[in-house]
Amino acid sequence: MPSKTTILGSGAMATACAILLADHEGQDVAIWARNEETASELRRTRRNERLLPGIVIPHHVQITHDIAAAVEDAEFLVAAIPSQYLRSTLESLSKYLTGNRPVISVVKGMENETFLRPSQIIEETLGSRAVVALSGPSHAEEIARRLPASVVAASGDVALARRVQEMISTDRFRVYTNQDLIGVELAGALKNVIGIAAGISDGLGYGDNAKSALMTRGIVEITRFGMALGAEPDTFAGLAGIGDLITTCVSPYGRNRMVGERLGKGESLAQILKTMDAVAEGVSTTRAVYQLAEKKGIDMPITEQVYRVLFEGLPPAEATDRLMNRPVRGE
Repeated sequence: MPSKTTILGSGAMATACAILLADHEGQDVAIWARNEETASELRRTRRNERLLPGIVIPHHVQITHDIAAAVEDAEFLVAAIPSQYLRSTLESLSKYLTGNRPVISVVKGMENETFLRPSQIIEETLGSRAVVALSGPSHAEEIARRLPASVVAASGDVALARRVQEMISTDRFRVYTNQDLIGVELAGALKNVIGIAAGISDGLGYGDNAKSALMTRGIVEITRFGMALGAEPDTFAGLAGIGDLITTCVSPYGRNRMVGERLGKGESLAQILKTMDAVAEGVSTTRAVYQLAEKKGIDMPITEQVYRVLFEGLPPAEATDRLMNRPVRGE
């Protein structure tokens, strides 16, 4: 009997995941859309034109607003919901998401109020179950077009990580296994904060040297934060760490980088968010990371300045001055 995977969410990454899974023979795939009109439009056109223009969703992918139908006979669930909506969405669906089915999470962020990672939110709302974090340099726009990419599948359960590796890998999508779930999730969240900083640098016209420095010092911050929360330092030198950070900071698809660039060019955060089709996870993540770093006494100078630009109205050029005029020290 073919196995079935149900994707919770209908955004760009949810669509890209459906395409990846549908490329495997014998893999049934369902997309659950929160909005009935969205589900109907995706079924009718087989395209997610607003977020992935020109990409065709395979005809055998089931698309529905009916959660009971979506998860019927599903062996795996894929969580593809923005982090700030993850808890409320899963709570509303929890009575249907039974059976201890493993969850593959492609969510990148932290919960503001609790500072919990996506896997922790999943376990709190759905009960104890296995979670695999799929993360790395993986813009949905390129995955959906079947351009080459490599990511990691992270879980303390090595056998489960290998199972996910096998079910998702294709000749254009290479998956490595990783046992550091904490580090992979934190890397996926914090790289968006540095992505905003890199965008601010672009918006101010500071050039390649400045952005390279931000990325380099940014991975130092990310690693410092991750280790303080129990992550392995090597994780941040891999695909989930520096790999994802590079993509986020340089790609034209990067929503967080674009938020930063528009801030650097003088727009307000309210103006920017009002005109965006998709969620820029780094905005809410910046608040959570800054507050937790303050609570734990973790030195996060770039994150602090991004926070002050986003939430305290600090002019981006002044934030740069504050970073450049910090006391000199050894690397």
